[in-house]
Amino acid sequence: MKLERIELRELEVSLKFRFETSFGVEQRLRKVLVTVFSEGLEGYGEATAGSFPGYSYETTRTVWDTLCEHVVPRVLGHDVQTPAQLLAWLAPIRGHNMAIGALETAFWDLQAKAAGVPLWVLLGGVRTAHPVGASLGIQESIAKTVEVALAHAEAGYKRLKFKIKPGWDVAPLRAVREALPEMPLTVDANSAYRLTDARVFGQLDDLGLDYIEQPLAHDDLVDHAQLQRLLATPLCLDESVHSPEDARKGLQLGAGRVINIKVGRVRGHLLARRVHDVALAFGASVWCGGMLELGVGRAHNLHLSALEGFSLPGDTASASRYWDEDIVEPTLDAVSGVQRIPEGAGIGVSLKRDLIEKLTLRRETFA
Repeated sequence: MKLERIELRELEVSLKFRFETSFGVEQRLRKVLVTVFSEGLEGYGEATAGSFPGYSYETTRTVWDTLCEHVVPRVLGHDVQTPAQLLAWLAPIRGHNMAIGALETAFWDLQAKAAGVPLWVLLGGVRTAHPVGASLGIQESIAKTVEVALAHAEAGYKRLKFKIKPGWDVAPLRAVREALPEMPLTVDANSAYRLTDARVFGQLDDLGLDYIEQPLAHDDLVDHAQLQRLLATPLCLDESVHSPEDARKGLQLGAGRVINIKVGRVRGHLLARRVHDVALAFGASVWCGGMLELGVGRAHNLHLSALEGFSLPGDTASASRYWDEDIVEPTLDAVSGVQRIPEGAGIGVSLKRDLIEKLTLRRETFA
């Protein structure tokens, strides 16, 4: 398919709530949407970078600049037949996976629409619905943490994930476990701890958690392997895995037993699928992580979650939990903790163009 035109938009949106992690607080966000045009069709992608370089060195601004100056000029006007071919054109660009992933996922959407099939079919998925969990930020008190946890359990979510940081970890989780003795619970440290904090994880180990996500440094596998040997609770690798090779090294070292796959972190669907396949080969579980996506990114995550190995609930909670109004229709909301994967060709959602126009801070079109 010849990439005839590519449009970038930067949107400014507000979460319905204050979302605190070990990186800080987020509520007002900027998002980059990518639209690829070919043969009368449009494919949509969303960059998962945030405004602050906490989770990743990539930000909304670096994504915009990288797409404009390096990514789009390499592929615009070329006849691209497969995602692998697209990534081969972009291989000289080191890093910047979220920028490249936004374009790569838009191309997958375009291809699925050209084939007249849902994206999950093209990806090799096996299911049309997926159980989802909710990711809960750091709250103002332990009592509030329990209150929020009970509300989300009542809403039917299949797993609750709690952000933690040094000084805010064992006590709130112990209180939640007492209130919800049977609920699947996990914690996400976002790299906030060191191996010398092993005592904290020993206490968390007693709470029956499904896994502890990325407790140590964002670029570490060795210390994670040492920590995993001390714990019965599986460790989940997130920021440490940027490629199938990283996944293989982490699992081979025993750095974890679960992998959180985020499309943008690994450069798009093709490499996300390969990470999934590596995990399957090792017998490790995978699930789809979220980055406060709008409807385009959420739809892509749901289609990826159709793959065989996504055996754990993902971070694809209801869009109405996050936004007063999402930018796509139909609204991607869970029913009793289960999200239906959108039907129709491609990612199965259409853009609310009037709303997107109102939210747009800048737009750039390359033809």
